[in-house]
Amino acid sequence: MAAEAITTYQLSAANTDLARQAGFVDAEWVLPSIAPSELRRLQRRSNARAAISTALWLGLTVLAGWGVVATAWSWWSVPAVMAYAALYGGASDARWHEMGHGTAFSSRRANDVVYYLACFMLLRGPTVWRWSHYRHHTDTIIKGHDAEIAFQRPPSIAGTLWRFTHLQGGTGLVLRLVRHAVGALDEEARELVPEHERRRVVVESQIMVAVLLVTILVSAVMGSVLPVVLIGGSTFLGGWLVVFFGITQHAGLQENVLDHRRNTRTVMMNPLFRFLYLNMNFHVEHHMFPSVPYFSLPALHREIGDQLAPPLPSTWAAYRQIFGALRHQQVDPTYEIPLDLPEIHGGARPISIGAESWMRGPRGEVIVGLEGSIENGEIRRIDVDNQSLVVGKTSTGSLFACDGWCTHAKVHLAEGAVIGEELECPKHNARFDCRTGEVSRKPAKESLRTYPVTIERGRIAIDLSSENSVWP
Repeated sequence: MAAEAITTYQLSAANTDLARQAGFVDAEWVLPSIAPSELRRLQRRSNARAAISTALWLGLTVLAGWGVVATAWSWWSVPAVMAYAALYGGASDARWHEMGHGTAFSSRRANDVVYYLACFMLLRGPTVWRWSHYRHHTDTIIKGHDAEIAFQRPPSIAGTLWRFTHLQGGTGLVLRLVRHAVGALDEEARELVPEHERRRVVVESQIMVAVLLVTILVSAVMGSVLPVVLIGGSTFLGGWLVVFFGITQHAGLQENVLDHRRNTRTVMMNPLFRFLYLNMNFHVEHHMFPSVPYFSLPALHREIGDQLAPPLPSTWAAYRQIFGALRHQQVDPTYEIPLDLPEIHGGARPISIGAESWMRGPRGEVIVGLEGSIENGEIRRIDVDNQSLVVGKTSTGSLFACDGWCTHAKVHLAEGAVIGEELECPKHNARFDCRTGEVSRKPAKESLRTYPVTIERGRIAIDLSSENSVWP
């Protein structure tokens, strides 16, 4: 296969072409059977649950930060700094992850606010990492195409242990931000980020670098390292926790396979770890159904667990398996952990990147999710750059996409309803033909713009180019 010709893990257009020739790009993945109604129930977001969890994390972080300041510099500073760093530079990784998927809060704005905060705490450029993680989910552990293969072959045990210091990783993140701030995007960023979003990468990096420089200046003026410890420095001090959890996800498992049971593991962790890690220990389940929020992953596991490999019973058991595999791979890089997998009943289909997520396709089209993720009569709001859309299916199953704001009043149509082949406004009950955008019921007078919708490899693709849009 063409993928066998990929000799490096470096993300590049050439390696992507080889992976595509081998059928590993935007492919159909083996997925378990689950009742659609149950999956839709599990996909529900909750502002309340996400707010409680986020407030607890931020509250503990602030409390630990107060402890750092109050105890400076005594022996009590050691546990205070350790706790603060773990929450700031460690637990923020799981929040970055869930908010990036848009699955924690039902409010997209709330997800984005916490996402940008967590990105800064981790020194990750928000736009680059969002696109990197989309790629990781659609093409998981595909060599030379997935930028997030952290444990590469042949492995180094010493190098893996060194990663826990986060000195190399953290320094690399800072240097990358500096390069991007001056407009020097690296090859990986140019491969991942569409051209129209690259300016955003530069601006985000400039803002983050500016905040770090101001923090250093304040530290110098105060004659104290406290500001640096509290802002930026704890990314390095707490990065070990990112590695501690991250190594359990994919290390030692298979590459270039279209079955998440073979390249991802689920580990049964204790309640403290599950809070810090936001249930991402259910990692197979998360990769199979990324649109399910973290708080519903245990229930998802109960639904599909009999079609998955048995979960590892503890974090310690996961580490024994991982380091055993890494020792084998030092001698034989082709070694992979043997797995006894049960029969799976769901067939194969593309992976959804999340119900509220979107991404650009190769021709500029907007990919908004799987065709099967939207039921007849269902509508969904999608915000693309400065444009807000409604995407849905009529009562007879016809896909449509149109501008999201009612032409009569400033009301978003995603809060309305599909009535047969018409879209009804939630405020004044104006209606529009879903296919043409024409007004079919007053008080609206002005029609909606509609956009061509096609299915690309099982995913809904919307063409927003002006020459293809429809004005009735």
